[in-house]
Amino acid sequence: MKNIKEIKLAITVICTIVIIYFGLSYLKGINIFKSYSTYNILFNDVTGLEESNPVYVNGFPIGIVRSIDYDYTKSGQITVKIEVDKKMQIPEDSYAEIKQGLIGGTTMMIKLGQGRVLAPGGSFKGSEEIGIMSKAKELMPTVEKMLPKIDSILTSLNNILGDPAINSIISNANTITRNLTLTTDQLNNLMKKDIPVLMAQLNVITKNTGDITSQLKEVDFISTIQNVNNTILEAKQLTASLNEKINSPKGSLGLLLNDNQLYNNLNSTLMSTDALLQDLKAHPKRYVHFSLFGKKSE
Repeated sequence: MKNIKEIKLAITVICTIVIIYFGLSYLKGINIFKSYSTYNILFNDVTGLEESNPVYVNGFPIGIVRSIDYDYTKSGQITVKIEVDKKMQIPEDSYAEIKQGLIGGTTMMIKLGQGRVLAPGGSFKGSEEIGIMSKAKELMPTVEKMLPKIDSILTSLNNILGDPAINSIISNANTITRNLTLTTDQLNNLMKKDIPVLMAQLNVITKNTGDITSQLKEVDFISTIQNVNNTILEAKQLTASLNEKINSPKGSLGLLLNDNQLYNNLNSTLMSTDALLQDLKAHPKRYVHFSLFGKKSE
């Protein structure tokens, strides 16, 4: 009976050890049923890196950090051993970077090269870049120099914001913004209502202009101009003929205009006629006789 208890106790201890081993392996990200290849990466600084940190290639997890060893014989060189998926092939010219998050957590990123494939157990170099936190440390001296200037800028900004004129400027800006909004709305209404009407009217005008142009194309300008020229020529000929007849002493108009004797005769006749009319008005009985009982004997 005692032997059976001892056997059960031994089995329980063994199972517990196995469960603990698998549990720790799982927590470390190690899959014991999966085969891995190991590689060594040489660093000068591994700030923030710890064992069991994940290893990534292009953002994909391929393994974990197995161990970190300080080499006292090579001026403080640090060797980081990683385990990666056996299917993963790493070229000799690859390099690794340690990335630190802003809120904690450290990972290793492998940048694959293009050279010959490195055999498992081989070594390649780690990058001198230690991630964002290291860059932040490098920037701290520059930031410290900028702090007085930033403080001066903030003081000036506070003084500007405290100026009462700022409120007036902001109020004017709001007014300008409202006016711009109103103008934009009016332009939109103009574009929606008046512009289409104007375009329709322009289309009508364009169509009428096209019709007039088409009609003008059908007009025989050459014949019309020729007719006008003929009319002008005939008018010139008629004018010349009238001038010739007026200036000719043989014609009636020519005689009337050019014969002085005829003029004098006509003038004398008109004067005699005028005198006769004057005498007729003065002595009408000399020329007209009326009798109710017949003509008187002379």
